[in-house]
Amino acid sequence: MARIAFDLDGTLLDSAPDICLAGNAALEGTGADPMETAEARGYVGSGAAVFVERMMNARGLPAAQHGALLERFIAAYEGAVHLTQPYPGALAALERLKAQGHRLAICTNKPMGPTRVVLAHFGLERFFDAVYGGDSLPVRKPDPAPLHAALRDLGQGPALFVGDSEVDAETGDRAGVPTLIFTPGYRTTPLSELPHTGAFDHWDDLPDLVEEVLGAGNGNRTRN
Repeated sequence: MARIAFDLDGTLLDSAPDICLAGNAALEGTGADPMETAEARGYVGSGAAVFVERMMNARGLPAAQHGALLERFIAAYEGAVHLTQPYPGALAALERLKAQGHRLAICTNKPMGPTRVVLAHFGLERFFDAVYGGDSLPVRKPDPAPLHAALRDLGQGPALFVGDSEVDAETGDRAGVPTLIFTPGYRTTPLSELPHTGAFDHWDDLPDLVEEVLGAGNGNRTRN
């Protein structure tokens, strides 16, 4: 059986509406215009600090405000779960993969506090034997260290990474781990330009894709 690590935002969960809400809470009182969800979605993927930096840059806010705005963003983000939804079929796919004996982990750039809260909110923690957030290690994706750590915690066996973004594709490539891309996620780069082993556009298709990749002997390497 395989070890499979999953990204969270834009992969398992459509969390951009809640992230947008937390970002707008941080912007209150700055005089800056609030974000729409589509804008916030484009800033997701590289962790909270980079999200706030991108949001600030788009509004011409001075860099000196970053620490205060990040603190306010994290405070609002901690319980931001009410607009978030799992992608259709995601929970059923996890159930199927778990029943098949695969060992599962989370490898996200979302801070651990909000990660734990949202996993508990949707009852997802039961699926995962390891959880790594953006602040679990001194580095975060696309550095391969968090992915290596999550997979190491799962023991031995073929490894796969499931994500949605440019950051995830680079992480899997640098880690030497086959990466499957969920195409409706938050990616903005054409899929053809990203290193990946396979792609799927609905979670119903993932368990069969996992078996296909493992059966083809791609459980230990990536291809472009």
